[in-house]
Amino acid sequence: MSTKVHIESCPICGGKSLHKAFSAIDRLASHEEFEVWQCKDCGFKFTQDVPDEKEIDKYYESTDYISHSDIEQGLMNRLYHVARRMMLTAKAGHVTRATGMRQGWLLDIGSGTGYFAHLMTEWGWNVRAIEKNRKARAFAQQHFGLKSDGEEAYSTLEPQSFDAITLWHVLEHLQHLEEMGDSFHRWLKDEGALVIAVPNHTSTDARHYGADWAAWDVPRHLWHFSPDTMRQFAQKHGFRIIKTIPMPLDAFYVSMLSEQRMGHSNSFLKGLWRGFLAWVSSCGHKERSSSLIYVLKKA
Repeated sequence: MSTKVHIESCPICGGKSLHKAFSAIDRLASHEEFEVWQCKDCGFKFTQDVPDEKEIDKYYESTDYISHSDIEQGLMNRLYHVARRMMLTAKAGHVTRATGMRQGWLLDIGSGTGYFAHLMTEWGWNVRAIEKNRKARAFAQQHFGLKSDGEEAYSTLEPQSFDAITLWHVLEHLQHLEEMGDSFHRWLKDEGALVIAVPNHTSTDARHYGADWAAWDVPRHLWHFSPDTMRQFAQKHGFRIIKTIPMPLDAFYVSMLSEQRMGHSNSFLKGLWRGFLAWVSSCGHKERSSSLIYVLKKA
């Protein structure tokens, strides 16, 4: 019998007034249904009764889970990799501007197949990469000569060791949210920058697709952030958000993925149009963006 993780109190505010918001289907791997719950006190949403750490890995075992692969077959995968190439330099720029440094010590959590960590080493940064998935670590070693560690390496990290800590669409996957939030504060230098990118469930495309929004991605996404709950998360762990940056390409990709996983015909064109409408809606209103990058500093 599988072991489920049942949350009794909100990891953001500690409230115990929790209730089911809706159900969503894992359209990627298992086709199982999972419940997304919400805290009545602070509004934070999370996936309830997810498989524990020993069992969650099987929900990542799909060739369609392209954040941990290098597959470029099929239109969606090719678009993903084109977007990734465009975003890598932008991400590196966000880090250098946030820290005011051209070189330094970087901790990249959830480094995946190593593309970003590799680029930062090319830019002259000293990078410590941590990735849970063994296959992704092997890919990074084979293609970039990048040595990334498993999660056991967390216990070896020294206080105030890093000028920057980055999590690119990773925070929503981390099982121990409260513990990790405190750890970010401990590992980061006093003038360092914590850079976090996460989906935004109050975005225009999320509101359109509802429970079928691909970025719910249950049960892999455990936590579902909005700009408001991210501010609360930052404050709880001793940070302040100094900048919020939209990720404009995500609306197109997530919309196309939503249409595809719903089995709609012409999913590419429908998703492209819906993504365009979402992007227009977010122009001038960045908190409507499909995904957001948050730059945090110690309070």
